[in-house]
Amino acid sequence: QEQLVESGGGLVQPGGSLTLSCAASGFTLDYFAMGWFRQAPGKERELVAAISLSLGVTYYRDSVKGRFTISRDNAKITVSLQMNSLKPEDTAVYYCNSNPPRRAWGQGTQVTVSS
Repeated sequence: QEQLVESGGGLVQPGGSLTLSCAASGFTLDYFAMGWFRQAPGKERELVAAISLSLGVTYYRDSVKGRFTISRDNAKITVSLQMNSLKPEDTAVYYCNSNPPRRAWGQGTQVTVSS
């Protein structure tokens, strides 16, 4: 069964850091530009960061620029999102998918930033 699996979320205090990881089951990420998305309660899912397929060109939404870093490993097996200086407004369920999203959504991983 093909699925995306996100991990690494948790509860962190404002200013803290987390690293999210995305892996694919049943297929590889080699052929996709990838993105991290998030959905906060009552809000639309939004693209947070993206990385191109081959050149590693990255995109970040303005609210996370300078704090988040997206990367993919050399074998393109996983895609990570390093999140630093976290803020309460970063609280959401985080998902990975191709960019634009073409695969079924995974379960996501909950990130809660709270003191």
